[in-house]
Amino acid sequence: MTITEQRPETDQETEKTPFEILLDAGKEHGYKLDWLRKGESFGQKLEADLTKGGLLLQDIEQGREDEIPEHSENYTGRPRGAIERVGAPRIGDYKIRNKGDVWLRNAADLYEEAIQRQWSSATDIPWDTLQPLPDDIEMAQCDLATFLTDVEFVAGDVPGKWIAETSPDFYEPRMFLISQIMDEARHLDVFRKRALANGGALMQQSRAFGGSFSGGIDNARDFTEMSARLHISGEGLVLTIFRMGERMSYNDAEKHIYRLAASDESRHVAFGVLHLKYLSEVQPERKEEIHNYLDEVEQGLVFSTGSSQNPLARGGISGNSLAILLGGGADKMEEGEQIAMAMRQRQIKEYIQRVRVAGFGERFENGRAMPILQQYIAA
Repeated sequence: MTITEQRPETDQETEKTPFEILLDAGKEHGYKLDWLRKGESFGQKLEADLTKGGLLLQDIEQGREDEIPEHSENYTGRPRGAIERVGAPRIGDYKIRNKGDVWLRNAADLYEEAIQRQWSSATDIPWDTLQPLPDDIEMAQCDLATFLTDVEFVAGDVPGKWIAETSPDFYEPRMFLISQIMDEARHLDVFRKRALANGGALMQQSRAFGGSFSGGIDNARDFTEMSARLHISGEGLVLTIFRMGERMSYNDAEKHIYRLAASDESRHVAFGVLHLKYLSEVQPERKEEIHNYLDEVEQGLVFSTGSSQNPLARGGISGNSLAILLGGGADKMEEGEQIAMAMRQRQIKEYIQRVRVAGFGERFENGRAMPILQQYIAA
């Protein structure tokens, strides 16, 4: 008789799985091995094309890991998809626990782009191309660099507190905001270096601080209000300046700074646009609330003279500096002011386009937007 013939038929039904055998062995020796319980996606092979950007966050989300709750009661820091541990202590008092309050459909893509496009102000800027400039040009460059250092401080400082407020179940926007803080830290250091690297100095602090720009963003009542003020308006206006950077650059170092900073800033702006777009689609009852935020944003666009909400205003510190840089010197400021006005028009047009893409374009058709902005719609 073979070994197979000797085995009782009922043994096959009672045969324990490797996991159950491990549990029993662990119990015999005083170990608790419940953590070995397999998740639903355990053993599934990833279907990722590693030749196109490597292994991305969006490639690994499957099964329970990809189930994003509309509302989270996770206060423990438990990674989304991990098996809940009974008795785990609370480690966070997360105020953002509703998906719509922070979500966007492309956060993982933006995060992956951010970490793949990191650059170094120490090694990726050709600082050796800096050459002595006329005093008026150098002072204007230092003034603008000081202004941008001010602005980027706010842009890096404000998102930090919202990261800690967000449930770990919504980890993608959290991780993107962390990457944004890293981007802004790099912008802080590169503009500080530009102010000091060519024999210049940091100039007077911008009047943005204590005004509607920094105060409005820092005192935002919820994440969406903060994002509308920071990503849609503030960073959007700065992005226009970065995109026009080559027009006011006098060497390759400055051109590289503006190109690289613009690449970063465009991601931050996209984050805000896509968040508002998602919110407008899944929570249309909040649209009037968002319109009220945009009302306040547009008042800042029009009336905040000299602040970072209106960096091209005549008479503002950075406004004069831009006119000098764009015109080619203090003796050509009139020509520079005309170019600056064209940049101002571009800022407003790009703001209007962002708001439209985000799903709030009706404000420009029904007269909700400030009348002075209407002239830019058809221009």
